[in-house]
Amino acid sequence: MHTHERGGVDVNPSMDELDKAILNRIQTRFPLTPRPFQSIAREVGTTEDEVLTRVSRLKASGIIRRIGGNFVPGKVGFVSTLCTAQVPEEKVDLFARTVNTFPGVTHNYLRDHSFNVWFTFIAPSMDVIKENLARITQKTGVERILNLPATHVFKIKAKFDL
Repeated sequence: MHTHERGGVDVNPSMDELDKAILNRIQTRFPLTPRPFQSIAREVGTTEDEVLTRVSRLKASGIIRRIGGNFVPGKVGFVSTLCTAQVPEEKVDLFARTVNTFPGVTHNYLRDHSFNVWFTFIAPSMDVIKENLARITQKTGVERILNLPATHVFKIKAKFDL
C-alpha cells in the first residue's frame, strides 16, 4: 500500500549489475516476441534461464511488482479515474485490501493528508466505477470517497534508471 523512495522502486543493495541491467531493460519496450526473456538475455549478455531466475527472485522479493502492458483506457473502450478517500487509520489495511480486490484498480497509495488513500480505477464505464465505489463503501464503512475523473490527460514516462 505504501509507496517507496525513488518513485516506487526499492533499491536493494544485494542487487548486482546484471539485476539492474535486466530491470532497466524490462521497464520499457518489452519485447513482443515468442520468447521475450530470451531476447532480453541476448541484450544483457546472459541466458534466458538466468533472466527468468532473476526476474522470479526480484518479483518474490517485491522489487518487481508486476510485468504487464499499459493501455490507454479510452482507446480500448474503457474509462479511468483517480479516486481518494478519507480512511481512519484503523481501517487503512482493510480499505487497501478491499480496493485491491477490484480488477480495475491499477495501484493505490497513502498520502499524508485528510484524504489519505489514493487509487486509480479503470472500468468499462463510469457507472461501473460508481457502483464499485459504492461496494467499497458498503464493505469498509468508509463513506468519504471522491471520484476525480481527468478533464485533461498529461502522460509522462516513468522509467527508473538503475
